[in-house]
This record gives sequence, C-alpha cells and structure tokens, in this order.
Amino acid sequence: MIIKGTSCAGASRLATHLTRTDTNERAEVKELRGVVAEDLLGALREMEAVAAGTRTSKPFYHGSINTKDNERLSDEQRMQAIDRLEEKLGLTGQARVVVVHEKEGREHCHIVWSRIDLDRMAAISDSHNYRKHEEVARALEKEFGLERVQGAHVEREGKKRPDRTPSHREMLQAERTGLTTQHAKALLTGIWLTTNNGKEFQAALAEKGWMLARGDRRDFVAIDRNGGVHSIARRIDGAKAADVRQRFADLDPRDLQSVAEAKQIQRGPREQHKEKARDRDGMVTPRGREARANAAEQPRERGRAVRSAGGVASKIGGSVFSALMGEKPVPKVKESDVVKRAKDAATPSQRRQELMRQLSREVPQETERDAEYEIDKGRERRRGQ
Repeated sequence: MIIKGTSCAGASRLATHLTRTDTNERAEVKELRGVVAEDLLGALREMEAVAAGTRTSKPFYHGSINTKDNERLSDEQRMQAIDRLEEKLGLTGQARVVVVHEKEGREHCHIVWSRIDLDRMAAISDSHNYRKHEEVARALEKEFGLERVQGAHVEREGKKRPDRTPSHREMLQAERTGLTTQHAKALLTGIWLTTNNGKEFQAALAEKGWMLARGDRRDFVAIDRNGGVHSIARRIDGAKAADVRQRFADLDPRDLQSVAEAKQIQRGPREQHKEKARDRDGMVTPRGREARANAAEQPRERGRAVRSAGGVASKIGGSVFSALMGEKPVPKVKESDVVKRAKDAATPSQRRQELMRQLSREVPQETERDAEYEIDKGRERRRGQ
C-alpha cells in the first residue's frame, strides 16, 4: 500500500481533478462530511471559505491511498484506512470529502480534509507527514494481508532506501506534457555522464530542445520542450544536490532565465504551431484572424461602455438626489493658472516656490479689488441718505 499526501489550496482545481472521467474510468464521490453543501465543489468551496479568516495559504490536506493492481479494498476497509490516516495526521473530526477513482482496473481513493481548527481558527500542522503516511501503510498492510511495500522512513531494516516515487504534481505534469519522469531521468542522466561542467551540460541540454533555468527553490532546474519543470538532482541517477552545485560551479544562476521565463519561451513555439494548425484546418485568412481578434475585443469594449454608462447614471442619480433634498449643486472648480504654473516646475521644491510666488503676487490684487468695492458701496449709501 502506498499513501501520499500534502497540504494544498484551490477548491476549483481540486474539484476538477477529483471528478475527471477522461483519465479515469470511474470517479465516484463516496462521502461529504462536516459540510452543508451536497456537491463536491460546493463542499470544497465551503472549506475554503472557512479558511478565509485564517493566515494559512493552504487550507486543504489532500491524501491518496493506493493498492497494487491485484489488491482491492472493501468499502469497510477503505473507510477504516481513511480513519486511521486521519487520526495519525491529527485531522480527526475535520470536514472531509472522499472520492474513489478506478483507472485501468486499479482502484484508489482520494481524501481532502479541511486543515482549519475552528476553535483556534488556525491550520493544523502537517509536519512529518511522510513518516506518518508510511506508519499507517505498514500497519494496514499487516492487518489487511496486503503485500508489503518498502518505504523510505519506516521499517528500513538495513535495506537500501528505495528510489523516490513521482509526486502527485509530477504525475499530473507527465499527463499534461506527455513526458514521463522515467524518460526525463534517462535523458538527463545520459547528459550528466557525457559532460564535465555546467556549460557543457547546458549546451547538450539545448541540443535536445531543453533549457537550463534558475530554480525558484533550487539553484538549477531543466525545462523540457513542453514547459515541464524538472529538478536536476532528482532526475540524475547517483547525483545529489551538492554534486550538481559542485559541477555547475562555472555557471551563475543569475545569468539564467527564471522558471517562468523559460516556460514561456519553451511553450512559445508550441503555441504558435497550434495557432498555425488551427488556421490551416479552419482555412483562416489574415482577415479572418483580424476579425477573430476584433470579436474578442468586443466584450471588453462592451464592458468599458457599461462601466462608463454606470458612472454617468451614478452622477445623474446623485444630482437628482441633491435636488430632492434641496441642496444646491456644487460647481466644478477649474484649475487656476497658478496651480498649472506650479505643476510645470521641475522639482517639488521648485513647485512649492513657484506657487508661493504666484500667490504672493495675486493676494494684493485681490485686496485692492476688495477695497475698491467697499469704497463704491460707501458712495452708494451716502447718495441714498
């Protein structure tokens, strides 16, 4: 038995993966517990909403329980295995969903728990989860009479640590790109054995259509033709991260593309090829592509028009409300020449000085006009007497 799991995020992404029937012959929701929603996506979104009041960015724990092709758990055994794993991970009583997949005659199940402790409004720790997976798997193999799988953390009994199995993310990447981890491992190991330093490795990798990039969490990663990301150390037999770092001492990671940049470069030719294929299959002319681009722009134009109309309607509504309340409309203040001249100054200090100079010139003028006005009013009063 193999048990895997990790903390993660993304209710919609999880729901899409768990209900896929293109890569699975059967995807059946077995349980929705601790939620009000009656569907999978609703249950996951409900769990996600609860986590909005916490600081965690990974509100879910996604686990999977797999048996060999010739082994199949009964419904009772499956629920027993899930409960044991739940208890070991410290997730007892947490909201959860259970989905069973069947692929090529082999059955396995997925469990997604909410990690949020409602009493503390904080995420439950996921530390030492790999060891916990193996401890549960070894115990269940004995209870259910299943064939024992050699783990890396528990009951080694002097045996060599087994090769690392692909992670769930790596398996999804292999499905998406069509490149298995075994193929990638063979290619990178072959290049490693025939090169002596980082620059030679980079050149040989480029000949295969791959790119060497600066990793987000590691010094170096390889990007395949389809934009898949591969850890150099994990894809080379007999090499460790320290070995890779030592051999690649002639390379500066800062001179390499980032993962995001390399992925975009690698996917560029493929996307262009797809676009050409669509144009060829659909007999799309340059004028047709322009029309298609205009059609895509129309919804955005409509959105801008609606927002603009909404702004006008809001202003009209505000004016009507002010009129009903007996308020006088406030005239829009025009920007004075003083402010304009101050804005044209090069620096904030110069702008302040210019503004003060202009104001000092204009204030006396205003004072003189006020004095003349008072004199005129006095003359009118005397005439009236």
